[in-house]
Amino acid sequence: MSHPVRSTLLTSFLVLILQPAALLAQARSFPLPAGLESAVEFWKQIFTRYSFDEVVLFDPMEPGRIYTVVRAPEDEQGRALVENEKARISADYDLAGKESRIRSQRGAKEHFAEGLRIAGRYLAEMKKIFREEGLPEDLTYLPLVESSFNIRARSGVGALGMWQFMAETGKKFMRIDGSVDERRDPMASTRAAARLLKQNYRIFDKQWPLAITAYNHGTEGIFRGVKAIESDDLGELIKGYQSPTFGFASKNFYAEFLAVVEIAAQRDVYFPFLRPHRPLLLREVDVKRQVALHAVLKPAAISQDDFFEWNPALDRDIKALPVDYRVKLPPHKLEAFVAAHRRAVAAASKKAAESSVTRAQTRPRRASAKSATPSTARPGVKNSSVRRPQQPAKTPAVGGRTAVKVAS
Repeated sequence: MSHPVRSTLLTSFLVLILQPAALLAQARSFPLPAGLESAVEFWKQIFTRYSFDEVVLFDPMEPGRIYTVVRAPEDEQGRALVENEKARISADYDLAGKESRIRSQRGAKEHFAEGLRIAGRYLAEMKKIFREEGLPEDLTYLPLVESSFNIRARSGVGALGMWQFMAETGKKFMRIDGSVDERRDPMASTRAAARLLKQNYRIFDKQWPLAITAYNHGTEGIFRGVKAIESDDLGELIKGYQSPTFGFASKNFYAEFLAVVEIAAQRDVYFPFLRPHRPLLLREVDVKRQVALHAVLKPAAISQDDFFEWNPALDRDIKALPVDYRVKLPPHKLEAFVAAHRRAVAAASKKAAESSVTRAQTRPRRASAKSATPSTARPGVKNSSVRRPQQPAKTPAVGGRTAVKVAS
């Protein structure tokens, strides 16, 4: 006996698991705007097919249109080779005066694979943070577009960390000062990125294409574009909005994201022999008292290299642990660090108390009234017989106690 309902469910399930991940993303949270299909496929090829020594020459208006691929080193000779190839393409395709229709992009297969490997250190905790913020976990793959999960990546304009925050924006979500820059901290910056993305999502009426593009381009820039073309469709925005600041990187940011989500979902297909790094498991300790760094690390048997590797947000030139910083440590170093920190705090408190006592003891004493006041008695008359005016009674402090300043 056949079961049409069961057969329909099975068919739907098979279609779901066999369709491309880009369509799965569309069915879940991240729609694929019309016109971006070729851009997504282009970036998939850049990230998975073409190596670093290969330069792809293509039409940026239609990324699926690849003119040619040349092997060229990243040096003067290689750049000259690429320029000669552009000139040839311009002549062959009758693009004189339309050189903007020819763009070069170096392959990123090795760079992308390394990013996937490094991601293994952080993704489990990052996905947990995004779940806590009520956001889709696939957003944790954005650093593959931004930095390939390099926590020390720095752009030419000053964006820093795996999430590439500018300092001005980062200060709204993280601690950034002379001792600490949490843009380099993988989890603190992930929490900040989640909150910024959530903010963008609300601002743009729950439209992820605009919210994600705004992460790269800025909310004000996207608002200007939407207003200029009178449409909130990202595909229309890319085709119709002309601005010197809304360039190739911003226009392709969402397409790159969809590409990396698909690749990550099918990592074993695109990179069958890739082995991610093991997850980095760290615990946190609140620092409420400032102590010298050497007074803690040496007794805890922690090298400075290891300590700053676990705490990349800290400036390597610091001499003392910043107050209110949460120190990151592997579990096997936690107990030794806490004990060393307590001893260092106790020693510092004892030294401060001893210094206070020493200052009090060496402070010049005020002369007594008897020795300081010249005698006013007449010759032959004892001082004790001289009657002095009665002094007014002292007003007691609140509660009957005299206020006393205690040295700290």
